[in-house]
Amino acid sequence: MIKVPLTVLGAEQLKTELQRLKSIERPSVIAAIAEARSHGDLSENAEYDAAKERQGFVEGRIAEIESKLSNAQIIDPTTLDADGRIVFGATVKLLDMESDDEVCYQIVGDDEADIKQGKVSVNSPIARALIGKESGDVAEVQAPGGLREYEVLDVEYR
Repeated sequence: MIKVPLTVLGAEQLKTELQRLKSIERPSVIAAIAEARSHGDLSENAEYDAAKERQGFVEGRIAEIESKLSNAQIIDPTTLDADGRIVFGATVKLLDMESDDEVCYQIVGDDEADIKQGKVSVNSPIARALIGKESGDVAEVQAPGGLREYEVLDVEYR
């Protein structure tokens, strides 16, 4: 079984979502199905169909999260000792050499990625180009708009 890398925060977010799905969403869907059943003929009951569809989604997401958590390799960036190299969980400050803009990203698992929060997937082109680099190195990233170069300004494990 392939281990899924997750930061401590990412694992906590998945556990919180799982708890919400099991304690709130699942009982709500069961109640909606019971309510729809009480209205009689199920063959023409849109409420029943919608509730069953929602139940399938909730149960599928519960199974997906449980699988990810059971196969998770939880990594705490604060305990990393990568000698200044960029690894999973690292937070990096970069200089876009074309625009002179500074950007900051944390390299996280696929489920945690959120570019608005500065979190990029370990499988993204930029993360793949950065892994193994250290301060002062230049990473070339094949972006949709062409080749971009980033200078690594700082690497932190927080």
